[in-house]
Amino acid sequence: MEIYRNILDKLVEWKNSDNHKPVLLIGARQTGKTWVMEELGRRHFENVAFFDFSETLELGSIFDKTKEPERLLKELALQTDVPIEPGKTLIVFDEIQECEAAFNSLKYFCDKAPQYHIIAAGSLLGVAVRRRKMTVPVGKVTLMRMYPVSFDEFLRVSEPSLHDFVSNKIESVSHLPEIIHSKLMLEYRRYQVCGGMPEAVVALLSDKGMAEVESALQGILDLYEMDFAKYAESRDIPRIKALWHSLPSQLSKKNRKFVYNVVQSGARAKDYEDGLLWLEEAGMIHRVFSASKPAMPLAGYREVNAFKVYACDCGLLRRLARVHADVILGGASSYTEFKGALAENMILQSYISITDDMPYYWTSNGRAEVEFVVHNGVDIVPIEVKASGCVGGKSLTVYNEKFNPTVRIRFSSNNLQKNSNMISCPLYLSDWLFAKPDWKELLVTA
Repeated sequence: MEIYRNILDKLVEWKNSDNHKPVLLIGARQTGKTWVMEELGRRHFENVAFFDFSETLELGSIFDKTKEPERLLKELALQTDVPIEPGKTLIVFDEIQECEAAFNSLKYFCDKAPQYHIIAAGSLLGVAVRRRKMTVPVGKVTLMRMYPVSFDEFLRVSEPSLHDFVSNKIESVSHLPEIIHSKLMLEYRRYQVCGGMPEAVVALLSDKGMAEVESALQGILDLYEMDFAKYAESRDIPRIKALWHSLPSQLSKKNRKFVYNVVQSGARAKDYEDGLLWLEEAGMIHRVFSASKPAMPLAGYREVNAFKVYACDCGLLRRLARVHADVILGGASSYTEFKGALAENMILQSYISITDDMPYYWTSNGRAEVEFVVHNGVDIVPIEVKASGCVGGKSLTVYNEKFNPTVRIRFSSNNLQKNSNMISCPLYLSDWLFAKPDWKELLVTA
């Protein structure tokens, strides 16, 4: 089964551009980076010269000898069965973190051999760069982030006709046919079960059964834990593991704010900050900070000691919390706080993957809290997330009265509609909404 990844469109633009610096593809483990590089080569180049620095250790010696691109290419040509030709061959450097000299060579390819198309990726590249104090060739590479499979990509395979409807038939912010709405909500819940890790998505969409889905997700979680031991400093390993396993408890709290005491009684920020940074650099978590004031720029009002921590993928989070698939698909009555957390995690994933930006959240002395506040052009937009159709609560109203935003967004399981300055959007439409350049225009669309 093939799942088309939207990042391929960006990579094709890069391939066809006049200025194609080497691409550095980063992202969490098991999100499909190697597959995307190979697929780009298969679809859009005559040849793919693939070099894996973890599999072929002697490759490193080539880069130790010289920094001259033409000489490097002559040496590399001896390690592949395909010709390396400008414009016709995609040169792939996989697991590049294993060879610092190869990592540094990217800037020389940019300066001296821009006619070649080079794409590089690595496992835990951010962790390796900091640990080994590697120099990132800033300005000499095109940085692209790889995220888990989005709901948009999932729906394209699971229900092509529904995907076509959502992509081409919604012309205004108004109710969708109930039968369409119900089907999309079902697909949304199925996506929450498997998440966006390609192996788990394929297992679900190939009807291999939930045992295969759970096995795929658990395998990734086990791999992540092995990474702690392999790539983290010895003193940080137990702290990173404790932080990672605290996510379900952190997100099951009503306000979701990260509390060190949940990790371990008496825990202090200074002891765990390196562990949080490690998980961020590994792409395993997203940290959302509080903004003391929803004003431009939001980064200017960041409160460094108030933040929430979400997982890189809602499927991994569900498995980490040991929430059974039937609980999500059937909506058990005891499944309340974590249900909201899972919905927030999915909306966050959607926003980040579409905008490549990180939102903030806003709170008002315990009176109100808005899950996310984001930039949209010149506007600061509050985003509320409700896991069900119950949209009671005063937070968005308090925010509206206090700041009078141009547009508000509320995600829930309710149908699509608008009311005054608020877009009430079904959870499953987040990818399409975030892809719109100007959300306030939706309020005046006929």
